[in-house]
Amino acid sequence: MATLTIPPVLSSPRDDAMHLYKAFKGLGCDTSAVVNILAHRDSAQRALIIHDYKIMYSEDPIKRLTSELGGDLKKAILLWMPDPARRDAIILQDALTTDIDLKAATEVICSRTPSQLQHLKQIYPSLHGVYKHLEDAIQAQTSGDLGQLLLAYLSTPRSEGLEVDRTMVDHDAKALYKAGEKRLGTDEKTFRIIFSGRSRAHLAAVSSAYHNMYGNTLKKAVKGETSGNYEHALVTILQCAENPGKYFAKVLRKAMKGMGTDDKTLIRVIVTRTEIDMQYIKAEYHKKHHKSLNDAVHSETSGHYQTFLLSLLGPNHH
Repeated sequence: MATLTIPPVLSSPRDDAMHLYKAFKGLGCDTSAVVNILAHRDSAQRALIIHDYKIMYSEDPIKRLTSELGGDLKKAILLWMPDPARRDAIILQDALTTDIDLKAATEVICSRTPSQLQHLKQIYPSLHGVYKHLEDAIQAQTSGDLGQLLLAYLSTPRSEGLEVDRTMVDHDAKALYKAGEKRLGTDEKTFRIIFSGRSRAHLAAVSSAYHNMYGNTLKKAVKGETSGNYEHALVTILQCAENPGKYFAKVLRKAMKGMGTDDKTLIRVIVTRTEIDMQYIKAEYHKKHHKSLNDAVHSETSGHYQTFLLSLLGPNHH
């Protein structure tokens, strides 16, 4: 693979805007120049490029990207351009109104931290979609246990600290056992209260206490007691409490396994995690599959789309 020539990051947003404009001009679009600039700029730099481009050329670069690019590359770059909270809001709006995908909506909501959720909820109304608030969209598109859990997860304040109360942890582990494995049927309310109301550190401690007390894993218990997107929501909350990198490595593996590639998932996960925890996801992927995530993505993609995703993943250390 040819090594990418990266425009020096010392180049100002104005320079980048100018290079973008040049890439759009003339016959056809210089796609590799577009990829080369945008894949190597962080969220703050991208916002400045958009800002400067609008001032310099009196047009919206996002509209320009929309008309100049196509296919999966276009989807990936358009998702990459906004800041993280706005991007999450866009993904959720799409998954709950345009192209209904409750699995994707569940993944995004249940894998985000309380402050990330707070931020995206505030931004959601500015998208001017069918539903003004995220909660309205969830109420309209989900029902039963899944809807109740997602709404509780969005509205319950949770600590982001690492401190846990051992007594409370043991109490929760026992309550979950009683609500699930110990009885016929499942007491969903207990699961909902604990999974939506406890911090990540606390829930990870509950999971380990559960295993010590009952010999079974809490994840297995959840899978045995629930199904569908509701199960997916509980498992996502639990796994992101214990190890988000491992969770997303698994989501990416599933997107690339078997016949064909689930490009929508591939794009969503790589684009949303690149500026958060990609190095952990890559490490977990390699640990589990003895193959680097870069190599896996390389064999599932091609062209400028491949170059863009690999640029986001960063150097291949394996």
